Amino acid sequence: MCYYNGVKIPLAEFIRLKDFEKVIEERDMLNIDVANGFDYGLYPVLRKTENDFEIVLMEWGILPPYIFTRQKASEFRSGYKKKDGSWQQPYITLNAKGEEMLAPNKIFREAALQRRCLVLSSGFYEWRHFYPISKRTGKPLKTAEKYPYHISLKGKEYFFMAGIWQPWKDLETGEYTETFSVVTTAANGLMQQIHNSKKRMPVIFTEELACEWLLGNPDEARIAELATYQIDANEMEAITIQKNFRESAEPQAPFIYPDLPEPQQIV
Repeated sequence: MCYYNGVKIPLAEFIRLKDFEKVIEERDMLNIDVANGFDYGLYPVLRKTENDFEIVLMEWGILPPYIFTRQKASEFRSGYKKKDGSWQQPYITLNAKGEEMLAPNKIFREAALQRRCLVLSSGFYEWRHFYPISKRTGKPLKTAEKYPYHISLKGKEYFFMAGIWQPWKDLETGEYTETFSVVTTAANGLMQQIHNSKKRMPVIFTEELACEWLLGNPDEARIAELATYQIDANEMEAITIQKNFRESAEPQAPFIYPDLPEPQQIV
């Protein structure tokens, strides 16, 4: 799933979306090499305004309105021990599955219908599971190794992922924030080979579809269609990077693994 993202846009003066553009006033918000979703930090998104859009920071990981305090939010995200001694697993809302988020029982439904946004990215990170060949037996080992990739769009300084957002307030302290999730869909031909454990990918839009998602007025059927859009694999570029990229000064620097075969060319 899409839990690591980045938006490194050092040269752009504007964020453009078809016929609209917005001046980049706070450059630090677009200088993120690696954002780890599990830090639940702030990340730049495009939100609709009356006339066009604005670039704002939102907290990654939607918090539903029935979570009333930061303590409950921490338990919601990290899990907690229940009164009977059993463990309540955490709820991971960094991503919202496009195929499921409009279901009546989903916490994402209202946001998908009423509060769509675009998540900025210059490239995201995923791991490929690969079973090395044993030098002793000549057969694949039983335990896979994980190799990280940086995935971007060819010739694009930045691009737009589908997102949904939810306002949230701590009823004890009065703290107000806005939270978001990245919408994901089934992997295309390239991402099936890279994210080959889950075979998922973020919904990445063309400018036309991004504009429709954010500024248009699609009905529920069209929202469901957009939420499962797969960008053409041939528009994507994926490079292997160092396994410690999260601690690296240059996390997007290419790194070659001699024993790792390249993904097959997409026809």
